[in-house]
Amino acid sequence: MLAEKDIQMTTDKAQPVLGYVHSIETFGSVDGPGVRFVAFLQGCRMRCQFCHNPDTWNIGVGTEWTADDLLKEAMKYKAFWGKKGGITVSGGESLLQIDFILDLFKKAKALGVNTCLDTCGQPFSYKEPFFSKFQELMQYTDVSLVDIKHINAAEHKKLTGWTNENILGMIQYMSDNGYHMWIRHVLLPERTDYDDYLRQLGAYIKTIKTVDKVEVLPYHTMGVSKYQNLGIHYPLEGIEPPTAERVANAEKLLDTKSYTGYKVR
Repeated sequence: MLAEKDIQMTTDKAQPVLGYVHSIETFGSVDGPGVRFVAFLQGCRMRCQFCHNPDTWNIGVGTEWTADDLLKEAMKYKAFWGKKGGITVSGGESLLQIDFILDLFKKAKALGVNTCLDTCGQPFSYKEPFFSKFQELMQYTDVSLVDIKHINAAEHKKLTGWTNENILGMIQYMSDNGYHMWIRHVLLPERTDYDDYLRQLGAYIKTIKTVDKVEVLPYHTMGVSKYQNLGIHYPLEGIEPPTAERVANAEKLLDTKSYTGYKVR
């Protein structure tokens, strides 16, 4: 196993892969198990109506990091992670930078660091070279946080600009091959907060064999000012966050209490 002091020696002679990072959170508590160092990568093709970080959309911009440098920065906070914590890579859409994540997670696992991938799965494809890279990435990923924006394909496209077939394909692949995941779902009035859709989603999740946890994320309006600052029309004007009763209803229909949670492997 690599010693912490040896991280800087792991870069190949070839040009290192650069990651474009939007921001970093050093004490994340909601992006995977335990306390985590979270790197939010820049770039996303989806245009989810409820997105609260439109400043992450542009691809190929952001602060440049190598995996070695980002890992060295993360390891400064290792003492706070305990048995469950570690590193999470989020977005934007993290899988748009799969080469960078693969480099980072390989080096993190060599140091015994727990790794978590936060993705909506939009870039997933069985086409090469992506699929081989994804297969390899899963070997170095302890748990994934997977967003299901909408269970209905047509409604998913209205909500995000994209259908959900390849996203559900990624989830099925992960289930079939034993890769553990948390499923997350944003509860949005007038879009996803309908009992029929929630029942369909709950039934679908029951077919996935490797789900450790299901989370309902109530829609919020904290990102509205970013749209205003960027001069982007906010598509959900007039829609308020769901009530506590509707959140509880969604949790019941998705049967969130039946999922036991992530166990460190």
